[in-house]
Amino acid sequence: MSNTWVDLAKEWRNGTGSTSVVVDVKNYVGGKDVAVEQKVDVVAPSTGIKIATIPRSQPSDVDTAAAVATEAQKAWGKTSVQERSAILHKIADGLEARMSDLAALESVDQGKTIGLASTVDIPRAVSNFRFFAGAMLHTTDGFHKMQEALNYTTHSPIGVVGLITPWNLPLYLLTWKVAPALAMGNAIVAKPSEITPLTASVLSEVIKEAGVPDGVFNLVHGLGAECGQAIVAHPKIKAISFTGGTVTGARVAATASPMFKKLSLELGGKNPTIVFADCDFEATVAGAAFSGFANQGEVCLCGSRILVERSIHDKFLKALVDRVSKTVVGDPRSPSSQMGALVSSEHWEKVNSYVNLAKELGGKIECGGKKPELPAPFTNGAFMEPTIISGLPHDSRVSTEEIFGPIVTVHPFDSAAEAVEIANETQYGLAGSVWTSDLNKAHNVAGALETGMVWVNCWLLRDLRVPFGGVKNSGVGREGGRLSLDFFSESKNICVKLNANL
Repeated sequence: MSNTWVDLAKEWRNGTGSTSVVVDVKNYVGGKDVAVEQKVDVVAPSTGIKIATIPRSQPSDVDTAAAVATEAQKAWGKTSVQERSAILHKIADGLEARMSDLAALESVDQGKTIGLASTVDIPRAVSNFRFFAGAMLHTTDGFHKMQEALNYTTHSPIGVVGLITPWNLPLYLLTWKVAPALAMGNAIVAKPSEITPLTASVLSEVIKEAGVPDGVFNLVHGLGAECGQAIVAHPKIKAISFTGGTVTGARVAATASPMFKKLSLELGGKNPTIVFADCDFEATVAGAAFSGFANQGEVCLCGSRILVERSIHDKFLKALVDRVSKTVVGDPRSPSSQMGALVSSEHWEKVNSYVNLAKELGGKIECGGKKPELPAPFTNGAFMEPTIISGLPHDSRVSTEEIFGPIVTVHPFDSAAEAVEIANETQYGLAGSVWTSDLNKAHNVAGALETGMVWVNCWLLRDLRVPFGGVKNSGVGREGGRLSLDFFSESKNICVKLNANL
């Protein structure tokens, strides 16, 4: 990219919100920016104003990227772990140096507040590279001694890997995959969401400046059904790490599995927040609000089903509504804004359809459920007030389908067993949280939940060493810490016969 992304970041940060810069984003293949004839427009969801064009890459463009990556990986895979670790630190340095601009780009591109991008998204992207730069130096391979032989395990690069990432946490989740893939000596063909492409292209600049050899990291933009599908189906791409919706994940698996590719799928969630009467009341109200509406509810881990023990249900619901109804929704650049816009007007329509469905099913809109009135240029932005719905059956569509927006439903329960039964009745099994002062109860309930992750008296408290992933329709496989390094490598056991005689 040229420096026009810097101009856009500056204009978004310092102007009126009505942007005039349009960034001409290109693919990054073989260390060079590559133009593609067909284009896709990108608009700022908070204003509806066009801010960029990206390539509408076709299978032939993926062919080129995969061929370049295949050649570049041969030398990259032979570099020392110390050299690769040093380069990962340089990438982290480059992102850190651009922190303010990257936060502004993530805000204008995705709709989230600059405050959130500055304190969560971009710092986490930096941390991803720092973490894996260190982790790759401190891994231990298996060693097993027999009476007549010894076994040792080696890890080698897979080759070329495909990374496909979503629009809700663009740089955060892309770097979560890029860092361990590079650490283990792989070359990459990556596709960010066509809705939020800007920070990925800045990452390609940083990667080049950090000294990653040309062709090791390649970025192709485009539509999922065209460019994304071509990555998944390409015979030179040996592994796929995908984060996105469950329906799309099923298509990815249907293509990749018969080709015997390594596959990691981090998919949707409809996560329970289970509130017991013996909880720390004020802390739990704050935690439930945070887990329900962080990033406009556009996080796969959000606690969108709040289950409350009946004896405190009414009190808790009132306190939650009082807190959430004070949320400031508006100009994503403003320090006072707590929520920005949803990612697109199309997604707003999808989320709003669940508000309408809840009304049809007899649910009560306790707060929110509509677009706030905002001044220009945000009048037509994809903003929605945080919405709390009560009175719905716990097995209704609104209560069990992933909405991926600022909507939570609240339901009473009478026993821990009933809470677990309600929590487990959806097709998803990504995460959940349990709020109680009884640690025995917390352990038992957490163990009974059909999820890949459970938080107790907290939410989104993340350690990068621990497994991340879900069960049921929330995904296949785990990433995080050593598991990410294992996924992006091939393990080999070598058995050496020993002669017992001296």
